[in-house]
Amino acid sequence: MKHAFFFLLILIFSVHVFAQKTVPPERPKLIVGIVVEQMRYDYLFKYWDKYSEDGFKKLVSQGASCINANYNYHLTQSGVGHATIATGALPAQHGIVSLEWNLGLKDKKIYCAGDEQEKTVGSTSFEGKRSPRNLMVSTIGDEIKLASMKKSKVFGVSLRDCSSILLAGHTANGAYWYDTKTGNWITSTYYTDALPSWVDEFNNKMYADVYLGKQWNTLQPIASYTESLSDKNIYEEGYGDEMNVFPYDLQRLKKKMWDYKALRYTPFGNTMTKDFAITTIVSEKLGKGSSTDYLALSFSATDYLGDLFGPTSVEVEDTYLRLDQDLAHFITFIENEIGKQNVLIYLTSDHGAPYHPKFMESQKIPAGTFNNKTSISVLKAYLKAVYGRGEWVSHYSEQQIFLNRNLIEDSKLSLPEVQNKVAQFMVQFAGVSSAISADNLQKGSYSRGIYAKLQNSYNQKRSGDVFICLEPNWVENDIQVIHTSYNYDTHVPLVWYGWKIGRKTISRNIDMTDIAPTISTFMDIPYPNACSGTPIKEIVE
Repeated sequence: MKHAFFFLLILIFSVHVFAQKTVPPERPKLIVGIVVEQMRYDYLFKYWDKYSEDGFKKLVSQGASCINANYNYHLTQSGVGHATIATGALPAQHGIVSLEWNLGLKDKKIYCAGDEQEKTVGSTSFEGKRSPRNLMVSTIGDEIKLASMKKSKVFGVSLRDCSSILLAGHTANGAYWYDTKTGNWITSTYYTDALPSWVDEFNNKMYADVYLGKQWNTLQPIASYTESLSDKNIYEEGYGDEMNVFPYDLQRLKKKMWDYKALRYTPFGNTMTKDFAITTIVSEKLGKGSSTDYLALSFSATDYLGDLFGPTSVEVEDTYLRLDQDLAHFITFIENEIGKQNVLIYLTSDHGAPYHPKFMESQKIPAGTFNNKTSISVLKAYLKAVYGRGEWVSHYSEQQIFLNRNLIEDSKLSLPEVQNKVAQFMVQFAGVSSAISADNLQKGSYSRGIYAKLQNSYNQKRSGDVFICLEPNWVENDIQVIHTSYNYDTHVPLVWYGWKIGRKTISRNIDMTDIAPTISTFMDIPYPNACSGTPIKEIVE
C-alpha cells in the first residue's frame, strides 16, 4: 500500500511538471514577427512539395493561416509594408508613404529611415545614419515596452536598415542591419554608442566572407525545378555580365561587382540573418524574463533577388527552398530553447511581386512599359504652353508628380486647378489607368476601389501633387519592378503559430493593419496609437 501511495505521488508530480512545460502561459514569453520580403501568397504552395516538414509546412499545417490577407493601399513597397505591420495604421497615418519621398518646398529627397542627426555604430560608413523618427506613430513594439514599463525587450533584425528599424519602433532596445561596406552588422547612435560585445564577436567571425566564398548551385537537381521557367530565359536581369545561370561564383560576384553588397543578392544573406537572429535571442536572453519580449525579423534577400530574377526564375525558387531550411532551423531552435507553448510566431510579407511584362505578353495577357521620362517631358511642355515659361514640375518619383509650388504661388495660380489639369493630362498616356490630384484625395471620401487605396497611401505633408496608377502588369521604363495596389502585390501570406494558436484556416478578407491589434489583444495592452485595424476574431476568441 505504501508503495502504491509513493508511486501515486510521483505520478502526480510528473504530471504537474509536464503540465508546466506544455500549458501555454497567460501571455507569450516571446513574440517573433517574421517578414519575408516580396513573398507572393502563392509561393507558400507553388513550392510546397519541395519544402521540408519543419519550415513553411509546419507553420501552415499546425498554425492559423489567413489565406486572404491583403494590403489596402497603393504604394506596396518595403518600408511602407513594415511600418503598416508594426503600427496597424495606413501610410496616410503612419507617414511612411514610400521608400523615399520628396520634401515639398525644400525639394529634398527623404529616405524613410534616414536621419542625419545620427551616426553609424560598428562601421565608418554612412549606413548607420538611420532612425525611426520619420515614423509618425507608435508601433506594437512600443506599446509592449510601454505596458511593461520598459521591462520587455524589443529588437529588430534585417539586412535592410528600414525593415529592422520600422518593425522595431521608437523605443526598441536595438535594431541591427547589414553594412554593405564591411560585411558587418551595425546600428545607429539612436540606439547605442557602442555595439554590444556579442555583436562584435559575431562580426569578428566574418560570416559574409565565408558565404561569399561559396558557389551557389541549386539545392536540388535543376531538372526538378519544374515550377519555374528554364534557368536561361529572357525575363531575368540577373547579375549582368553573363552571370544569369547556375552555378554562381559568389567570390567573383563580390570582387567584380558589388563587394559586400553582393551578399544581399544571394540566399545566404537570409541564412546570415537567421544566424544573427538566433544570436540575438541567446545573447539578450529573449523569452527568459518575466515580461513578454518581441523580436522583429525581416528576410530581405528574397526582395533583392526577386527584383533581379522575378517569380518565374529557378533562382527565386531555390532561394525559397533554402529559406525553408533556414526557417526550419530557426523554429526548431526556438522550440528547444524557449518552448513552442511560450512563443507566438507570425509570418507574413511586406508586399508581393508582378510577373515580367514581356512574360505576360508572351501569354497573351495585357502588359507593357510606361515611359515615365518621355511622359513627364511632354507634361512639362504642355504646362509651359498653358501657363508660360517655367519649371512647373519639380520632381517625379514613386508614381507621383511633385509640382513647383513656389512658382505656382508666385504666378498667383490655383494649386488645385493646376493639380487637376495635370491629372487629366496624364490619363492620356499609354499604361496609365487613372490619375488623381492631391486636392481630390484631400476632399473626397472613397470607400473602395483604386481611389480608396490611393487615399490610404496619401499623406498631405509627404505625398505628391498628383498620383498616377498604371494598368495591371505595367512597369516604368527605368524600374525593373514597380509595386502597386493590384492583387499580385497586395495579397501576401499571414500565418500564426505557437503559444495558444490552434490549427485553422481563415478565408475572409484580413487587412494587414489587423496584425498589430491582434497582438495587442493577446497581450491585453493598448493598440498602437494610430491603429485602424481590428483584431482577427477567429484567432483571439
